[in-house]
Amino acid sequence: MQVGVKIGDSKVLESRETPDGLMIRRRRVTADGRRFTTYERIEMPPLSVMKRSGNREPFDRDKLHTAVNRSVGKFFQSELEIEDVVNKVVEKVYSLGRDVVYSKEIGQAILDVLAKTNEVAYVRFASVFLQFKTLDEFERIIRQQREKRED
Repeated sequence: MQVGVKIGDSKVLESRETPDGLMIRRRRVTADGRRFTTYERIEMPPLSVMKRSGNREPFDRDKLHTAVNRSVGKFFQSELEIEDVVNKVVEKVYSLGRDVVYSKEIGQAILDVLAKTNEVAYVRFASVFLQFKTLDEFERIIRQQREKRED
């Protein structure tokens, strides 16, 4: 988008980083003193997701956000909490250090993050992701979560 300002002719007045890695910079154009703000996000290297069907598709952070929000969003108080979960999952996925990750690994990363942030969301997501068929499976995962909490 063209804003009529050459960023190269500007001076950074203030910089801050948001928890999700977004850089916000307050700038002033040196010639006329006008101020504006830029938002910068680190571009991550391309990553592919291998689906259960064997199809491969590009990793899409927005798709991950939608999936987390749709499946367990109601268990969080704010959009910021959901965004924090997504950021942690993205970090875990990229920390694998590979060009291709399996959808199952992304699901496991979501489980790992939820286990530490919201127990109810964890059980709900686990029941779908692990395809629970019986009440015993719910009881087992709840018991495991309680044991972790007590350690």
